[in-house]
Amino acid sequence: MSEAKPKSTPADGIRPRGNPKPRRGKSRPQGPRDQTPGEEKPREEKPTPADAAPEVDGQAGPPPEAIEPDPQLTPEEAEQARKKYLLRRFWISGRGYWGRQGDKLAWPLSIGLLILIVINVGFQYGINVWNRAFFDAIEQRNVHTVYVLSAIFLPLVAGSASLVIAQVYLRMTMQRRWRSWLTTSVIARWLTNGRYYQLNLVAGDHSNPEARLTEDLRIATESPVDFISGVIIATLSASTFIVVLWTIGGALSFTLGGSTFTVPGFLVITAVIYAAITSTSMVIIGRDFVRLSEEKNQSEAEFRYVLTRVRENGESIALLGGEEEERSGIDRTFAGVLKRWAQLTGQHMRTALVSQGSSLFAPVVPVLLCAPKFLEGSMSLGQVMQAASAFAIVQGAFGWLVDNYPRLADWNASARRIASLMMSLDGLERAEQSDELGRIKHGETEDGAMLSLDNLSVTLDDGSSVVKETKVEIEPGERVLVAGESGSGKSTLVRAVAGLWPWGGGNVNFHAGRRLFMLPQRPYIPTGTLRRAVAYPAAADKWTIKQIKAALYKVGLGYLTDRIKEEAPWDQTLSGGEKQRLAFARLLLHRPDIVVLDEATSALDETSQDTMMMTVIRELPDVTIISVAHRAELEAFHSRKITLERREGGAKLVSDIDLVPRKRKRSLLKRALWGSGSGASNRG
Repeated sequence: MSEAKPKSTPADGIRPRGNPKPRRGKSRPQGPRDQTPGEEKPREEKPTPADAAPEVDGQAGPPPEAIEPDPQLTPEEAEQARKKYLLRRFWISGRGYWGRQGDKLAWPLSIGLLILIVINVGFQYGINVWNRAFFDAIEQRNVHTVYVLSAIFLPLVAGSASLVIAQVYLRMTMQRRWRSWLTTSVIARWLTNGRYYQLNLVAGDHSNPEARLTEDLRIATESPVDFISGVIIATLSASTFIVVLWTIGGALSFTLGGSTFTVPGFLVITAVIYAAITSTSMVIIGRDFVRLSEEKNQSEAEFRYVLTRVRENGESIALLGGEEEERSGIDRTFAGVLKRWAQLTGQHMRTALVSQGSSLFAPVVPVLLCAPKFLEGSMSLGQVMQAASAFAIVQGAFGWLVDNYPRLADWNASARRIASLMMSLDGLERAEQSDELGRIKHGETEDGAMLSLDNLSVTLDDGSSVVKETKVEIEPGERVLVAGESGSGKSTLVRAVAGLWPWGGGNVNFHAGRRLFMLPQRPYIPTGTLRRAVAYPAAADKWTIKQIKAALYKVGLGYLTDRIKEEAPWDQTLSGGEKQRLAFARLLLHRPDIVVLDEATSALDETSQDTMMMTVIRELPDVTIISVAHRAELEAFHSRKITLERREGGAKLVSDIDLVPRKRKRSLLKRALWGSGSGASNRG
């Protein structure tokens, strides 16, 4: 059923709009009825197996303030400001790893890594000094000193190598734990209150969230640790060996035009100028790296999504013979991937030219600069080699940007993509805490009714009305059919009742302690065994094999009982009708107090539909049923029918009639009819 979608998300801007207001009204009771709300999103919190638990549990704080664009900015400037904010938004969440609710090992790992870096730079200095002593001994033909220094060299190398190994361990452990913490945090926010579903209803830059939560988040947490440790190493190395260059090289004097000029610390000045030239060249040449990396990541995500869609809908595509059209779509998407890669290849070629040229010149430049002093006897061979080694280290430190600019650009793109998802989640979370957009409240009934809709309105997140104020009470054991033409808001109303649609007003109240279960038109079939598929969303071992087989027989799937322990792609193996029968088997196992059927028999023929409904009524005689359906035949299995009519400004409830004569007057029923305003009852 086609429903209107919201037009925007509260997180679209780039300017603070103030603090969100606290949420008002009754909080939703967390009784047993919330433990099995339906097949799309289980709310039952089960213990996580130790082998499946994340290494570090992330805890997200409140969302940052809403932002919106400065009206004085041009569209291009506003987009640049938004992209700049995205990096800030990533760090707002990412730095929590080192906060009070972060990982307890975050600071020990960080401090330990810093200590190892400092010690390793000390070892580098020791090897640099060894270079001078060793080549001086060779120049002086001092055999004893050469042997002694050769023996010393092995412990220096072993110590430095051990430190590097320890650095790798601490660095990768920190990356792994940071990724675990942030991934757990974002996924927890993504799954809370059905936001993973609500993202499909709002506009924003959050397409392909699965790619953002995997590849993009991995890069976004791995690269900063590499970058920061690289910057620290580069800073300490440059500081240490600039002193070495200044001390060894001294001043360079030369005569030009009859005048003598002296350049103090000429090796240091040369290293700085050399690094400045290469770094500036890299920045200029790679200025489009960030944009191209971002576009490449997005095109890769879209390509994966297209292939996933083909796999998930393989049966429909095969039955319709749509291979050529799908191939055409895949080719177009893949062509976009190749185009982005070709553009990125050009960038890599230009940066490789700068990087390779720098690496070839760096070892030669200091030797050429020191050659005059060595030839005139003011510098020993050991000093020349020490200067060459120190120059290479300083040049490597200064040229850190040259070597890492492509990775920095890739991180920039990935951090922005995961931050865009965070911003969309921020918008949904702020909407949950604010009264600006209007939120549907959930509570408990006060007069014994199973379900009551008290002035319920359903709107888009921009305030546009989908369903006008609706006031209905449903008694325990009633079977209510919700009817109306396509687009009248029936499915949206059902989503609001289930708590999946948050925007609107009024209250949805359930009887305290009652359990709700939903059967959508397209049941979700998890991976694994058939036993797990039938028991979902509960654990597969909650019921015995005998109980699950009995449920399958009751819904006409007895021929599958021999395969109950078989692991297979059941989502692809079962037909649409079989999936709906399996969903009814779940219903018989879970035995809820109230069930919502959203076109749950649409894939069944009329006879099978009648059999299924009679089975539910026989097996669960006291269950309260709310059905959304088009088939008139279903009226025979319901005691009441309410009809929605699509109108300008939102759908309205226009009739509420009894389908089965009642022995007593319904004292608990409260209803309000809209339309012409007559409020006439059609109850028979």
